[in-house]
Amino acid sequence: MKIAFVGKGGSGKTTLSSLFVRHLAAAQVPVLAIDADINQHLGPALGLDEDDAAALPALGAHLPEIKEYLRGANPRIGSAATMIKTTPPGHGSRLLRLVEDNPVYTACAHTVALDGDAAVRLMVTGPFNESDLGVACYHSKVGAVELCLNHLVDGRDEYLVVDMTAGSDSFASGMFTRFDMTFLVAEPTRKGVAVYRQYKEYARDFGVGLAVIGNKVQGEDDLAFLRAEVGNDLLVAFGHSDWVRAMEKGRPPRFELLEQANREALRTVHAHADRAYEARDWARYTRQMTHFHEKNARNWGNEKTGADLVAQIDPTFVLSEALLAEPAGAGTLSA
Repeated sequence: MKIAFVGKGGSGKTTLSSLFVRHLAAAQVPVLAIDADINQHLGPALGLDEDDAAALPALGAHLPEIKEYLRGANPRIGSAATMIKTTPPGHGSRLLRLVEDNPVYTACAHTVALDGDAAVRLMVTGPFNESDLGVACYHSKVGAVELCLNHLVDGRDEYLVVDMTAGSDSFASGMFTRFDMTFLVAEPTRKGVAVYRQYKEYARDFGVGLAVIGNKVQGEDDLAFLRAEVGNDLLVAFGHSDWVRAMEKGRPPRFELLEQANREALRTVHAHADRAYEARDWARYTRQMTHFHEKNARNWGNEKTGADLVAQIDPTFVLSEALLAEPAGAGTLSA
């Protein structure tokens, strides 16, 4: 299952995505977490200290090698240099599975130990640093995430959780359509629900599953405000948490000590995400993938690479769970 957390800056989406990751890990559900936010706070929210989080290998730094690995023996892709963030898989491409060892995870994934024997794999896009100013767009960094999502085949009882960049920046690529369920974290304020209105429109147009998680909710008045603004899309609400406050100070208690009301809210989020499996449509998913690739190819990709990137689309290929039964691609990825 592919899950995204979005929301305006400061809404608490990173905190809630980290709580959901901890919940899944505590339930022994296989989970891969990706920090695709420009601020790169997911690692510390999962318990890493700042130095260890800053030293994590960045997906963006390995993009050429990732492209070469995913290209595999796909005859429609002449070289890794002609792959862009939206390049879809086809016959001969190497696919990624959540529960496996592969060169991409070896180079870019870091195992984070949580309570007891719980652990998660964490990958990060890498920070937007001084050398990028004036010459790069942050979306060039998350391109590695989109490319991996395009080549990912995942099942029901395994989870990919992505902490997306804040606000409406998530719409700058087709990546927002790559998820089974998107949880929008909203504070009970006018600014807090503004991103919801934007996301709702795009979600409706592309059939994206969307639910709102209220955060920093202090009482019935806050709940009433959110219900009035987002209606039935409001799934659950989180209130004050001493556990979260301790976590933000770098001293998280054992996860089992999270407040009962917030633990129940996480169970609700998990159940809702799990139900989204029934709405999966791999043919539509593949069509959307190729739609955005064709759009990017014609708008800038063909000119940048000097190749006809539309020809990379394999009209007979549909990504699906049936491919999980096929042998995973072999290969290496230089570090």
